[in-house]
Amino acid sequence: MVRPSKRPLVLIIRDGWGRNPFPQWNHANAVHLARHPVQDRLLAEYPNVLIHTSGFDVGLPEGTMGNSEVGHQNIGAGRVVDQESVRITKAIRSGEFYDNVELNAAVTHALQRRSSLHLLGIVSDAGVHGLIEHLFGCLELCRRRGLDRVFLHAFTDGRDSSPNAGLEYLRQVEAKMKELGVGRVATVSGRYWAMDRDNRWPRVQKAYRAMVNGEGPKFRSAQEAIRHYYDHPTEGGMKGDEFITPSVICDDGATPRATVRDGDSVIFYNYRGDRPRELTKAFVLDDFQGFDRGRKLDLHYTTMTAYEEGLPVKVAFPKPPKMKDILGQYVSELGLKQFRCAETEKFPHVTFFFNDYRDQPFAGEDRNIIPSPKVSTYDQQPEMSAYGVCDEVVKRVNTGLYDLLVVNFANGDMVGHTGVLEAAVKAVEHVDKCVGRILEATQRQGGVAIVTADHGNCEQMIDPATGGPHTAHTTYDVELFIVDDRFKGTRMVEDGRLADIAPTALHMMGLEQPKEMTGQCLIRR
Repeated sequence: MVRPSKRPLVLIIRDGWGRNPFPQWNHANAVHLARHPVQDRLLAEYPNVLIHTSGFDVGLPEGTMGNSEVGHQNIGAGRVVDQESVRITKAIRSGEFYDNVELNAAVTHALQRRSSLHLLGIVSDAGVHGLIEHLFGCLELCRRRGLDRVFLHAFTDGRDSSPNAGLEYLRQVEAKMKELGVGRVATVSGRYWAMDRDNRWPRVQKAYRAMVNGEGPKFRSAQEAIRHYYDHPTEGGMKGDEFITPSVICDDGATPRATVRDGDSVIFYNYRGDRPRELTKAFVLDDFQGFDRGRKLDLHYTTMTAYEEGLPVKVAFPKPPKMKDILGQYVSELGLKQFRCAETEKFPHVTFFFNDYRDQPFAGEDRNIIPSPKVSTYDQQPEMSAYGVCDEVVKRVNTGLYDLLVVNFANGDMVGHTGVLEAAVKAVEHVDKCVGRILEATQRQGGVAIVTADHGNCEQMIDPATGGPHTAHTTYDVELFIVDDRFKGTRMVEDGRLADIAPTALHMMGLEQPKEMTGQCLIRR
């Protein structure tokens, strides 16, 4: 049944805004330290509950922090979605991984050409973009097939992991290489360069040229490259693994150990799709225009998962069939209109990931992207483009055209990743103001809202283990508010998760929940 009146529901996702349960960390909690009168009013006046955003509750391994891709997919699906990381890990542990057709084809290509196989990916166990276990699986496959010309282009994390954890991760990788007798590190690049997702092509160019041309600082070992950057960061504020300048490993101090060449095989083993896209495009697109790449190399290029529709690559673990009756599709097929809005950093999340990896909008789905500011790190501009996002959403609410509006505020997450507490406090305050403006506009239209988050981040800005900056997501719960006067005083269902948001929204909209949505409504009926 479709509502006869235009009563909008606005789903506001405060990215990276979690609830820290430990008061002893209040001094490191940007949410606690910030002034947020809108948040305070929501807590006092409207039904609210904590929901889970990590581990099994979002289809990730137990104890694994959630992330924006996974979070938005679960929110949009209205059910728990098993993630690629789980599928790949299960395949490795069952042995199925070593029979994978596309991974074996990459190895065969290198064997037949007597060329090299290059492994590209994040070296971290944070579980957001990739896992060391998956790198080890690729090395083991090469060992089983007798391929010895195997080179790793290591992308250090420092964002979803501790800022200086990269050295230990590299030690683990090199120990595994020694144990298997397969693999050497060819380059080391911070993810800031190799895993950009905001079309900052000069960054990607630097990583690409290190891998292909051997350009960049040269070191005799990967560990030396990392230690050197720790001691000599390129510029103020850009410290730690995330920012390591793309560096080339040279046994003699001058000649690259390996570069990517014509005839080689490449396996990009990250499973999350948003950040490998740009570098992959530089390698595989005929008409690539991001920077002056020169001639496109003749490569056998394989990605662990499908990073983007239409990329000319082999895919080891294709996406499962698209889910039916996800939130966007369901309201579209009912003839309702919807709107999605975020700034550049999170726009794929409220569109592509929210729609279960569909690039094209559903019928009746309008979108608008607000450009993210062009700064090297977002602590320099903690408001980011929140006010632009806010203005656009308020304008759309005021039209009265939309039944469902989905908006993401990136600040809590993106500024939280910088590890700069003072900036994160400001980020929270900016988002709170914007949420207040959207709620005012929504209520003037007779509308309702859900205010929540996809995962935590800025509520823990000091690492309990090291005492240094905490730049990763958390596994803490997030708040969910029902901003709807009809439900004031209503008790909420405890122990919920992101998959329960869509069923809750449908209930508030007066719509039946499709049977494919296995989440539950969090409003007690």
